[in-house]
Amino acid sequence: MNAILIVCFFTFLIHVTETMAYTLRLAGTRTGRIAIALSFVTSTLLVSRLSNMFQAPILGALVDGAILAGHPGAIDGLIMQFRWVIFSAFLGAAVGMLLTPTCITLFTAAIRSFAKTGSLPKTAIMALRPRHFAGWRQAIRVPRWSMLKKVSIATLPKTFLVLNLLVASIYTIGVLCALLAGALAPEFRSTAINLSGIVNGLATIMFTLFVDPAGARITDEVARGTRPEKDILSVVFFLQMGRLLGTLIIAQLLLMPCTHYILKVTLWLADKAI
Repeated sequence: MNAILIVCFFTFLIHVTETMAYTLRLAGTRTGRIAIALSFVTSTLLVSRLSNMFQAPILGALVDGAILAGHPGAIDGLIMQFRWVIFSAFLGAAVGMLLTPTCITLFTAAIRSFAKTGSLPKTAIMALRPRHFAGWRQAIRVPRWSMLKKVSIATLPKTFLVLNLLVASIYTIGVLCALLAGALAPEFRSTAINLSGIVNGLATIMFTLFVDPAGARITDEVARGTRPEKDILSVVFFLQMGRLLGTLIIAQLLLMPCTHYILKVTLWLADKAI
């Protein structure tokens, strides 16, 4: 129980961070410093990368424990644990969305501060000084329905919306499916675990070719003044909604089909290698 709670916590943290990072697009357009905003995305996602570093070994231990138990009930229990991990990803996405107004304010201030100091550590140290704590409190914003009035689906490419939903779903379960396939075929689990790329690879292709360029084009057009700011707000909102719905529904539905897909490829490769 303690192990799965730790995994769920880090999964929650990963998805909170990645959902908040979407708001840097809007902060970048408001400050006119898109390049700095994009570099801040990488810095913000360090939290996600570190969380994954701690989470991964514990997930592996859960799989090993289910294999060593040696009965079907242990695998069923592992599947249920993985579904709780996916649900914690949904909770992270939901909290990240609720923090969106606050993040926009904080990231906008951070970008402007960095433009003056030229150093990310200096910017962080300045933000943590006691005299700036009042500014932190003032930056807290509660989401309001009036913000949703500015959001419109009409100006966004429909392919962008659909594929973003799939990308968020697949990224959530790719590694989990590989681990689960390894538990179902323990004698070939090294092969199965290394096949997570055949699921995540599809998401990477969709993100690289269709999702990211579409979002970048709209961001650039807003920065140049050829689109209204509400369009980038719509991009941020629907990127977040894609992650929210993807982790709540699509990822849960795809968990077992993708697991069996990896399992079949694993067994096929094992058959060819032996």
